[in-house]
Amino acid sequence: MYVVPPPKRSDPLSGSVNGQDNLRIYQAWKGSNIFFLQGRFVFGPDVRSLVLTIFLIVAPVSVFCVFVARKLVSDFDDHWGISVMAVAILFTIHVLVLLLLTSGRDPGIIPRNAHPPEPEFDGNNEGSAQTPQLRMPRIKEVEVNGITVKIKYCDTCMLYRPPRCSHCSICNNCVERFDHHCPWVGQCIGVRNYRFFFMFVFSTTLLCIYVFSFCWIYIKRIMDSEDITLWKAMIKTPASIVLIVYTFISVWFVGGLTAFHLYLISTNQTTYENFRYRYDRRANPYNKGVLQNFGEIFCTRIPESKNKFRACVPKEPGIGGRSIGGGFVSPNMGKAVEDIEMGRKAVWGDGGAGLDHREGQLSDNEGLNIKEVGIGEMSPEIRTTVDEGDRANIIHARRSSWGRKSGSWEMSPEVLALASRVGGGSGVAGAGGASSRPAEPKL
Repeated sequence: MYVVPPPKRSDPLSGSVNGQDNLRIYQAWKGSNIFFLQGRFVFGPDVRSLVLTIFLIVAPVSVFCVFVARKLVSDFDDHWGISVMAVAILFTIHVLVLLLLTSGRDPGIIPRNAHPPEPEFDGNNEGSAQTPQLRMPRIKEVEVNGITVKIKYCDTCMLYRPPRCSHCSICNNCVERFDHHCPWVGQCIGVRNYRFFFMFVFSTTLLCIYVFSFCWIYIKRIMDSEDITLWKAMIKTPASIVLIVYTFISVWFVGGLTAFHLYLISTNQTTYENFRYRYDRRANPYNKGVLQNFGEIFCTRIPESKNKFRACVPKEPGIGGRSIGGGFVSPNMGKAVEDIEMGRKAVWGDGGAGLDHREGQLSDNEGLNIKEVGIGEMSPEIRTTVDEGDRANIIHARRSSWGRKSGSWEMSPEVLALASRVGGGSGVAGAGGASSRPAEPKL
């Protein structure tokens, strides 16, 4: 029997790396996410783009406060000029907080399964002599509000995705109510951060309008105070011109995005569904009406995260090996026979040691139990006609049936040919039939 020493390795799934048992889930995370502050913040793999987004927000507001708002402080009575700068600063902080809530939290990641779900038995083979085939359907159908919706199986996460769930190829995670992956925030947009994403885009639109408006107010103040034309007033404040052009271009981007998502919210769609399924051509099973659709986004409680990133990795129970003579027997030994009995494809481990062991048992068996290959009762005279070449053919046929990938139990042509040869002297049972000859006594 093949005996191997106990394995000495560090398995991340067992929660032990280099002898440490305090491995956290975020440290063994299989997705492409990047974690900060020991798993308290989770970002996408393109988190560097977040720096550019912050710069595009903070830089124009800083220019506005220095070159525009500071000049307007003395132009308004009762200290209203200070409020122009204060509102711009507070509004910018509000936008940055929404950006962090959108980018630095779990968007609704569905935890992966450690093992694939149990396959279903194919009922098409009922009534036949063959073993029922195990199959894993790629698509299932579920009913949502009276409408049939198809859900797909994810090979990466080894689960059936819930309705409105999709696998993000960038973050390498399945995300609930997947909307899209936004490169500007460096994160997927899903069920847990869509509200903050929309508020971020909408607030950024208002901030652009605010800066754009007060730049024009400042130009108008220059025209009235110095009694000059618009062109000459614009020349006196080039910072205002730059901000006007910048915010005008930006408002078309963030403003158009805000309008598009207002339409999606009113019809209870996601960006992925709008471009993939086009619900305007068929019924939308999630549409509850405009008011209820808005209430679902803004007035419902955000679901809790299904991932405890700071928790310790649970130890996965392994298959214990049998101890023989102080050694360790590989748990894969004997698995191939169990797989064949269950109708599954055999998996031969330990470099084919189990196969060599069984071949050795067959070659050492001088009695050569013919019942296993489907030959019926044989007289001693006929049994003596089976020479060593025939025995080799039987063993070769046995090996070929082991390596067969099919789940059927059909006999190989070599065995059937041998059965026909020896069938003339005595009755031959059908392929796979049981022999009536009593078992030979073991030596």
